[in-house]
Order: sequence, then C-alpha cells, then structure tokens
Amino acid sequence: MEQRISLITLAVSDLEKSAAFYEALGWQREDSEDGVIAFNLIGQTLGLYPKASLADELGMEVSDIGGFSGVTFAHNLRTKEAVAPFLERVRVAGGKILKEAQDVFWGGHHGYFADPDGHVWEVTHNPFSPLGPKGEFQWSGAA
Repeated sequence: MEQRISLITLAVSDLEKSAAFYEALGWQREDSEDGVIAFNLIGQTLGLYPKASLADELGMEVSDIGGFSGVTFAHNLRTKEAVAPFLERVRVAGGKILKEAQDVFWGGHHGYFADPDGHVWEVTHNPFSPLGPKGEFQWSGAA
C-alpha cells in the first residue's frame, strides 16, 4: 500500500446542507453524478455521501453510523492570526465551535469545530510545518 490517502468520505444526514457548509468556507464542489458531492483537495478528495446510502452500502443500520469516532481532520493555515477569523467563518456557516483559537503546548495555535454532522476539525497554524507554495502540508515542513 502506498503511503497516501486518496479519498475521505464523510457520511452526512443532509447532502445539500453539508455541501453548503463547506462551500461557505470557500470550497468548490466538483461535478459528480454518483450521489457523492466531491471537493478536490491538494492531492486528495473529500466526498460527502448520504449517511443512509453509506449504511446500506456497508450492510449496517443508519443508527450504527455517527457520533465522535476519535478521528479528527486538520486544516492548517499559514499564520497564527488566520485561525480566529477562520473559526468565525465556521460559526457563521453553521458549524459548532468546540474550542476557540488559542496557543497550544507544542508551540502552535489552534481551535476545533464540528461540521453540521458532528465531524470534528482542527484549524491550526503549525510554525514547525510551514505549508508549501500550493498549500501542501507535510509533517516537519513541505518539501
């Protein structure tokens, strides 16, 4: 297995509401005809898929999908000063702020939010892993 993730799929209750949330944060959806709303990222894609459809595909009940699973996603920003305004944008778009912007013990600055379906995101500035020219992230700095 190559060391990469190609597609991250989030199970969502309301496909259009979830898409509107991410679009309000500035993301642009891609054309898709298969019941998935896709957002191309740098080297990956984030897909939104109806929770009921995913449960059916997995042979599970919808009630078995959901809740905090212990997985978080991170969106790194170029500056410390960009974290609080981004969290405010999340709040305006309908996200729930779980932790306001603040310094963190390892030397960065971050906060957390949940999207409309409860998927948890960290928004952070990591001075030890600066983003590359296209926004690419790599632990200990973009190549």
